[in-house]
Amino acid sequence: MARIIAIANQKGGVGKTTTAINLSAFLALAKQRVLVIDSDSQGNASSGFGIDKRNVENTFYDLLSSEATFDETKISIDGFDKLDVLPSNTELAGAEIELIGIENREYILKNILSEVQQEYDYIIIDCPPSINMLTINALTAANSILVPIQCEYYAMEGLTELMHTINLIQKKLNPQLEIEGIVFTMYDARTNLSLQVVEEVKKYLGGSIYKSIIPRNVRLSEAPSHGIPINFYDGKSKGAEAYELLAQEVMERGIG
Repeated sequence: MARIIAIANQKGGVGKTTTAINLSAFLALAKQRVLVIDSDSQGNASSGFGIDKRNVENTFYDLLSSEATFDETKISIDGFDKLDVLPSNTELAGAEIELIGIENREYILKNILSEVQQEYDYIIIDCPPSINMLTINALTAANSILVPIQCEYYAMEGLTELMHTINLIQKKLNPQLEIEGIVFTMYDARTNLSLQVVEEVKKYLGGSIYKSIIPRNVRLSEAPSHGIPINFYDGKSKGAEAYELLAQEVMERGIG
């Protein structure tokens, strides 16, 4: 039975998609069966895996609206034993409006995944940078939420808002939802600010912090433009090492 992890933060530009792509890639390299759901209409997770999001036959939007089946939507990624992606593009922006009139609309994704959970060890959902119906579906379906936090001045402000949202989801829709952990991204050891943000969040959340910290890394930012995860683009880079360690931590937390 798959662990379903939603990667979410209401703030944009914090490394959600980079984390979804590279965490998934290293989990798959560790012989885990992985499904990545691109739940953002920008479709960056799709293109980060080399999928031409403008020319895919079926997308996550088609699956949500029952226009396509799961098997018709998933795309297998070359170079991995088992890494599938449910791709997205700008069509997904229309899902928010179309889902309004549907009964139990918060549970659509949960119901879809209940039929395929046995096929995977991990299902990673790349959420949009806002709390909309797509994010609510992801958090309702997920076992846990992994929160990337950029080491910058407004980090705590965004985290406080997100914790409020998580509490509401736990009360109303998904009592089993847990905080998988906080991952610090774009860390620059040369700045006092990065150190201050890490210390502040540790005081606030204690044991939910991952030891792996993702550094500012040019190779990490270059990899998506080539349509490949960091392990294929530059497996010896600091960014690749950090995400490999994060994947190990995620797997260790799931033991027992």
